[in-house]
Amino acid sequence: MPRAFLVAAALIALCVATALANAQSLPKDAATRVEIFPIPSLTLSDQQFLSGDAAAGKPVTVAGEFRVAQGSGKLPVVVLMHGSSGVGATTEAWVHAFNAMGISTFVIDGFTGRGLTVVGPNQALLGRLNLIVDIYRSLEILAKHPRVDPDRIVLMGFSRGGQATLYASLDRFNKLWNKSGIQFAAYIPFYPDCATTYLGDTEVAARPIRIFHGTPDDYNPVKSCKAFVERLKTAGRDVVLTEYPDSAHGFDSGLLGAATVTVSANAQTVRNCQIREGDGGVLMNAGTQAPFTYKDACVELNPHVGGNPATAAESRKAVEEFLQVLFKLG
Repeated sequence: MPRAFLVAAALIALCVATALANAQSLPKDAATRVEIFPIPSLTLSDQQFLSGDAAAGKPVTVAGEFRVAQGSGKLPVVVLMHGSSGVGATTEAWVHAFNAMGISTFVIDGFTGRGLTVVGPNQALLGRLNLIVDIYRSLEILAKHPRVDPDRIVLMGFSRGGQATLYASLDRFNKLWNKSGIQFAAYIPFYPDCATTYLGDTEVAARPIRIFHGTPDDYNPVKSCKAFVERLKTAGRDVVLTEYPDSAHGFDSGLLGAATVTVSANAQTVRNCQIREGDGGVLMNAGTQAPFTYKDACVELNPHVGGNPATAAESRKAVEEFLQVLFKLG
């Protein structure tokens, strides 16, 4: 056998062995590949969204980061939607937790492409329902991806993104805006705002909804979410609200060790507002019977935010156990 062939074979064997060793030495929570996707979307007013007026929307490109977990073939995915401060460090903690389970992640950034960084002090900068359009457009991308199992995609969101996650389950919104041809396997909203009542909002996808909230949350109070959950249960929907004591808004930042509760200076909260969808998709202040604006007297400032390491760990364990069963992970 020629010496050159033997040398080449030895080099190939060495390369294969090195590649295997490197693969085996990867931390469990390390992605095998990271892809950045442009997401063609629209910027709409809430009224335009509710009336299905896509022609009135302003085209915009937002972005998504897709991390392919370790494993082979088509993998399950969790899509993560940020809150009013954009994509933050707590999102990263969740990404590593899911990647360690063999679940890929798709993190949507709905702000940067729109020239935004935070909207907490001025929620009127972006209609809240825009993030649902971004979510559905991301689903279109994932539905076609060769490494994604389209039957095992879950949506998870936080605060403003938790609200988007909760209401992305509505049948009506799916019919209006979801062109992917598939549905999410479940919806996991963390401390969402449930102050708005939409027409037909108990008609939701036949998929599990699992809400996680804190008792003392004065940004998005759990009370309004409890009322919505009761209406969903009465309608026979698969919904569970898990409530944690001593857990302020953003309590899962405890995954990073955060344990201090502070005032979110000048952030707007609709904790004392009741908002209802009226004729033509106009959101109405139920107290004044006039169209709702963030200048209404019910809009207040300076809610509290902060982490709780204990309940953050509890919620992570609950989410992981839920996904373990839902995705049939070994």
